[in-house]
Amino acid sequence: MKTPEEFLSAHGFAAASELDRQELLLSFLSEMEKGLKGEKSSLMMIPAYVGVDGKVPKGSKAIVLDAGGTNFRSGVVSIPPKIEFRENKSMPGAKGEVGVDDFYAAFSAEVARLEDKAPHDRIGWCFSYPADATPDLDARLVRWTKNIQAPGIVGQFVGGELAKRCNVKSVAVVNDTVATLLAAKATEGDKTYSSYIGFILGTGTNTAYVEKNANILKVPGLPQEGSMIINAESGSFDKAPSSDFDKIVDSKSGNPGFGLLEKQISGAYLGPLGLEIFKAAAKEGMFSSRAASAVLGLGSLETMDFDNFCASFAKEGRQNPLDTIFAQSDDAKMARRLGLPVFERAAVLTAVQLAAFAIKSGEGVEATSPVAINADGSTYYKTRSIPFGDTVKRELDALLVASRNIHYEITPQVEDAPMVGAGIAAML
Repeated sequence: MKTPEEFLSAHGFAAASELDRQELLLSFLSEMEKGLKGEKSSLMMIPAYVGVDGKVPKGSKAIVLDAGGTNFRSGVVSIPPKIEFRENKSMPGAKGEVGVDDFYAAFSAEVARLEDKAPHDRIGWCFSYPADATPDLDARLVRWTKNIQAPGIVGQFVGGELAKRCNVKSVAVVNDTVATLLAAKATEGDKTYSSYIGFILGTGTNTAYVEKNANILKVPGLPQEGSMIINAESGSFDKAPSSDFDKIVDSKSGNPGFGLLEKQISGAYLGPLGLEIFKAAAKEGMFSSRAASAVLGLGSLETMDFDNFCASFAKEGRQNPLDTIFAQSDDAKMARRLGLPVFERAAVLTAVQLAAFAIKSGEGVEATSPVAINADGSTYYKTRSIPFGDTVKRELDALLVASRNIHYEITPQVEDAPMVGAGIAAML
């Protein structure tokens, strides 16, 4: 019988030790350059039309709205970062179709509630649905996701529409990854960073960074030496080695052929990936007949259960199906040897993409000024099966500090980073 490592290799799964970091890094940098120039690339490299120049003074405040799921949040961001007067409300359109006026009324009512708590004309909106950013920090909704039913809003410039209803000049609209980058500004205090990266690794993944030579984008009116935050849509990178299991997960997804890196590292897909590995192993006789029959009958696998099983962790009040399926010691050992490489690979691929963004934004600056990386998301911080964050840092040390003398700092986790970043967008 094959060893777990031989089985994975036979199906094209490149273990962490087998990944060519330098080749992947060069591929990522090449895709970034192509995307910036408007050439064919797996990375969209979308200009956010906002920079990071200037300090945010202590005591600054802004009204913030955060919409990106079936609920939206509102409150006041103050610096040092703190959310005050927070409220959670149902996202208009989440429980049934709403018209245009009712949609904006839900948000304008929150602005009215908060207008005596912060400057009325300083409003930031984290709007995390597919939208085209504009130079005046607005966003035109392309389509809804997460089953929001508000068809009249599609095609509208949501910031401008809300501003009219709130009787203000403008509303600063950013997506969650750009907001996560901006939230790093709230942690800097008296520190000096050479640049900033915002990274989300939760259910999905994405990265934003500061492009120092944004004139490459041919944005009208941008100074020759101007800089700009770029939303890379990094989960779409498609040059990482793909196994038989990755291809099956991709084919069963709602968007086959797209978001290939996201399907290798993010929480929505690690569980399904583990299930495909276990099922293939069961068919090849790597488990006992009882375990094989049980795993082949398993319809789905949550990433939390996959991770907890690989970590030998029992979550109180949650029955893990893998603990039952792999109750025999030999089956459990085999399954963990098959499962852990999924998380190890994800950590290396995470580090490679962060290194690419740090190189792009930090090369040529003083080594004493690190690139700030603000990481957000449950997969990055809550993975139990491996020390995920420590693994990423170890890889970054090799890829950046040792190889290129580019220094970085993973900033302290900013609670409610999208809200904080949206507030900073309004303040800047």
